[in-house]
Amino acid sequence: MRRIAIIGSGQAGLLAAHALLKAGCQVTVYSDRTAEQWLNESKPTGTAMRFDMALQFEYELELPSWENDAPWIDGTHMTMCPVPGNRMLTLAGRYRRPGLAVDLRRQSHAWMLELIKRGGRIEIEKVTVDRLEQIAAENDLTVVAAGRADLCNLFERDAERSVYDKPQRHLAMVCMKGPAMGFDGIPMLPVKYNVIGPVGEVFYVPYFHKDAGASWNLVVEAKPGGPADRFEGLKSGEQVLQLVKEVVRDFLPWDYEWIRDAELSDPLGWLVGKFPPTVRKPVGRLPSGRLVAGVGDTMMSLDPIGGQGANNGNKMVRNLVDSVIAHGDQPFDAQWMTDTFERFWARHGHGGYTFTNSLLQAPPPGTRDLFFAQYGSDGRFDNYSGAQVLANAFAENTNDPAAMLPIMQDRRKMHEFIEKTTGRSWIRAVASGAMSVAWEEIRQWRGLEPRHPIVPEVKVAA
Repeated sequence: MRRIAIIGSGQAGLLAAHALLKAGCQVTVYSDRTAEQWLNESKPTGTAMRFDMALQFEYELELPSWENDAPWIDGTHMTMCPVPGNRMLTLAGRYRRPGLAVDLRRQSHAWMLELIKRGGRIEIEKVTVDRLEQIAAENDLTVVAAGRADLCNLFERDAERSVYDKPQRHLAMVCMKGPAMGFDGIPMLPVKYNVIGPVGEVFYVPYFHKDAGASWNLVVEAKPGGPADRFEGLKSGEQVLQLVKEVVRDFLPWDYEWIRDAELSDPLGWLVGKFPPTVRKPVGRLPSGRLVAGVGDTMMSLDPIGGQGANNGNKMVRNLVDSVIAHGDQPFDAQWMTDTFERFWARHGHGGYTFTNSLLQAPPPGTRDLFFAQYGSDGRFDNYSGAQVLANAFAENTNDPAAMLPIMQDRRKMHEFIEKTTGRSWIRAVASGAMSVAWEEIRQWRGLEPRHPIVPEVKVAA
């Protein structure tokens, strides 16, 4: 029986622990907090929304998932504003299967208790490098799943793959309750994603909070030095929520009534910070020369703009576990760690990282063509128009970014995709959408509200 130690009790660490335990390994998790401390004394580490591919792994392991209580997320509704106040176009795309965002504090609490019940071990201690030396000496494999904590510095930054060396957004996240679970005119419960040219992005994620239940997780992605970059140094959730409301009032006034009376879901339900999106090399070397592997955010820190962090971690864990099983009784050396990560990078990592980074920049020409060609999508489940299918494809890209990446990166392939999907020439599909957008631009120039696609009979109770 292989002895495996996992450092960290977040999403990736506990998922790896359960999967390796099921595979017949002897597993010990080292956590810097108890299950009760996770539940009652911790901040959330992020939104941790998962799409179908990532969720299927959790279901295979029969882990608590709250799928009967949490609000299922049906798709993405995006509003693109090239300048504040100008709602140039919308996109309403449905996922093939819905996603979930569950408060990681409740999840870690439940998954830790379940791990003990299934025969795994949990040691409560803050692991230093010296302690990691001892743990690595006692185990066949030690996996660091400590997020962006200090231990991730054991893994060298991959300068060739890491596109940025500075944060591209200054981030604020808050758990809030009170706003209606949905939006008038939108026939699904979506992630509501707002792109505001010089300001950044604001998105609202349906969320299952540890205390409030079905509620919201709101993230502001402020461009550094821009007009929404207001959150640095804040000390309380009340301060963060107040500034979030001000950002919505100033740049998304059509949503202000929806959020105006929102309350904090809990005093610790907030985060502010910044970090550069980073890929690290897969072999962690301790001072003694012993080696440790990494998984999750320890290996790849993705900006939350694409919702890929937890999904990337789940896919990385599955790849790691498959590699452990296939390796038999052989030693887990540097070559194994490298080969394991390279397989993941080729199948999932490169796609998730590249897709995420693309959202931090102006969309490439092919993606702009897609946005115009899909204009008219309204998110109805029975809408089978070419425009709706294009919108659905863009939304579904968050589930498996690698699948559509070649199309997103090649304008010719995008044009072929538009023609195949809509049954008309790409020029006509794009021109038709662009003409409709232009009419709404004229309305806004005249001081009128845009008439973007909605389903009028959909009214959401407050």
